[in-house]
Amino acid sequence: MGHLSDIEIAQAKELKHIKHIAQKLHVAEDDLEMYGKYKAKLPLSLINDKKVKQNNLVLVTALTPTPAGEGKTTVSIGLTEGLNKIGKQATVVLREPSLGPVFGIKGGAAGGGYSQVVPMEDINLHFTGDFNAIEKANNLLSALIDNNIQSTTKNLNIDPRTILWKRVIDMNDRALRDITIGLGGTTNGVPRQDGFNITPASEVMAIICMATDFENLKKRLGDIFIGFTYGREPVFARDLKAENAMAILLKDAIKPNLVQTLEENPAIIHGGPFANIAQGTNTILATKMGLSLSNYVVTEAGFGADLGAEKFLNIKSAFAGLNPKCVVLVATIRALRHHGGAKKEAYNTPSLEKVKEGFCNLEKHIENIRKFNIEPVVAINSFISDSKEEVQYVKDACANLGVQAILSEGWAKGGEGTTRLAAAVVDVVENKATQFKPLYDWKSPVKDKIETIAKEIYGADKVEYSKKAQLNLRRIKRLGFNDFAVCMAKTQKSFSDNQSLIGRPRGFTVTVREIEIAAGAQFIIPILGKMMRMPGLPSVPASENMTIDNNGVISGLS
Repeated sequence: MGHLSDIEIAQAKELKHIKHIAQKLHVAEDDLEMYGKYKAKLPLSLINDKKVKQNNLVLVTALTPTPAGEGKTTVSIGLTEGLNKIGKQATVVLREPSLGPVFGIKGGAAGGGYSQVVPMEDINLHFTGDFNAIEKANNLLSALIDNNIQSTTKNLNIDPRTILWKRVIDMNDRALRDITIGLGGTTNGVPRQDGFNITPASEVMAIICMATDFENLKKRLGDIFIGFTYGREPVFARDLKAENAMAILLKDAIKPNLVQTLEENPAIIHGGPFANIAQGTNTILATKMGLSLSNYVVTEAGFGADLGAEKFLNIKSAFAGLNPKCVVLVATIRALRHHGGAKKEAYNTPSLEKVKEGFCNLEKHIENIRKFNIEPVVAINSFISDSKEEVQYVKDACANLGVQAILSEGWAKGGEGTTRLAAAVVDVVENKATQFKPLYDWKSPVKDKIETIAKEIYGADKVEYSKKAQLNLRRIKRLGFNDFAVCMAKTQKSFSDNQSLIGRPRGFTVTVREIEIAAGAQFIIPILGKMMRMPGLPSVPASENMTIDNNGVISGLS
């Protein structure tokens, strides 16, 4: 008999009413804003900064992944179940899935096997409408910009050629990357070149993830940089009086969402930026909410530790004053085979030689985490194709580096399969935790910050800047944005900006193609290599394998 699919496992679970899950966090039913029986919004008034500092934050990240991902969300959920099983009060805090990957290649982001958050279909689809609200707030500003350009009596004299703000949609749609708008005559607006980003890459998503309260959200929305006037004066969203209307659309989206795991433990899910083209972490508010209500919070950051974890630590933690006490590095034997040179068709074929050759990738990630003054634990996310020899090699190689490597069987066994991993994490938190330190100071020169990340985290020899990037740097200086954090946009497939350089590349140069500005989020976005902020669908999208019957039962969603 074959394994049940993720969605079959999720559909077989009889869910508890969300009020019972809230009770585990000592949250009263009257404080919940219900979205049906199994989802609820948590009010921001529950955040307690004193408890945030007292409780324990654990970050889950990974080695450089294969295209299918290595199971960070599954491990995060499984670890939370394991922590609760060994007597620690723990909540998992995750990002919301994007419809782009759901219907594309990577799938959903609700975990897998017996380590899932539920209701899985809702979470992976429209959930509580946060993404829709973010999209609408973003596109309201777009409409206001074009309306102002169209006006002959009340315009700000915006030069359409300088507009940097793009529309967004939560779907992989490459045809929308570069478009022309305003065609069809004078009543349809002023023609200009425009384009769409995917919603997780929008600045509004970044802002909601960085906001510390509702007033701060409004200020950040007002600080969005749009472009310039014909007189070369900068234009911000506040100049269009957009911030309040945008905030109105986000009044519910700013509140974290409460759901449950398969083992009926609390899960908070909020915000969903990608880590390769955005900051890749859930909201500051969600993480602080978890730390206000639980002794242990397990959270994850997207893709490999060179992306999500770097941004979680240098941007989110540095700004919010968070102190992660342990980092769990998820590794899979198949990814190590990949970095050892195995072809895609051989990812699931045991090869101790390939694992040995590919271990250098994991070793570099371990070195990187220690640069932040944090001790890592390696979670070997178990697959049936793993051989005992391969697993033992990884354990021994990590031990030689002074790192515990624990087999994580959360996918197959839920919390029962992660108790040893949980114990290893508790050991680091209680016996080895120190004060984390960011890798750079936000007030450092922009080039210094970029080069610190490129050289220290990626292992690059040097950084080169295109002519466009050099112009962008001058613009950043002129606008007074030098003190912003750096949010790199880089391929998730390599430490370098060349996706074909697997393992631990050395002697390479990173090229900054251009640098975007996210003034409301307070970071700049260097775009490396060929990265695009609107992905495309694969040749066979996941949507082709999905069905729904007359009773509304969905299959093929994962």
